[in-house]
Amino acid sequence: MAFTIPEGLHPDLNPLAWLVGSWRGQGHGEFEGIDKFDFAQEVSFSHDGRPFLSYFSRSWIIDENKEIVKPAALETGFWRVKPNNTLEVIISHSSGIAEGWLGRFEGPKIQLAFDGGYLAPTAKAVTEGSRLYGLVEGELFFAYDMGVPGKALQAHIWSSMARSQ
Repeated sequence: MAFTIPEGLHPDLNPLAWLVGSWRGQGHGEFEGIDKFDFAQEVSFSHDGRPFLSYFSRSWIIDENKEIVKPAALETGFWRVKPNNTLEVIISHSSGIAEGWLGRFEGPKIQLAFDGGYLAPTAKAVTEGSRLYGLVEGELFFAYDMGVPGKALQAHIWSSMARSQ
């Protein structure tokens, strides 16, 4: 099936047109001090004709039979394309964190670096981060490395999702 630019997409977003739609899949997670875990994830990117993408991601912890055990991360935000293949991304988490990310894209590969954030008074702090998104064999690959107070930047979660719409 040939790829087409979504109707009404703002021209600034053409380099990210491949992201538009919904993606579903599974991934794995770990972090120093917590048990390894598996999760299911759904990510969607949408637009309304203005020069940004709306982003929504939700996930669920799953067991060895791929059955949902409980809800996990929930985040939403906006992705803005700027000159020279630059991205500005704002992501807000249900855990009480709002983050700014800066990054670059080249074709179907996106790299983002944590630029700063806001924490609700009871939220757990994140001090650094790196996100990678890419189109790998027709699926959306996602990896997130995270650093928290007292623990250096390290691999945290990674997943692969097929386009679902």
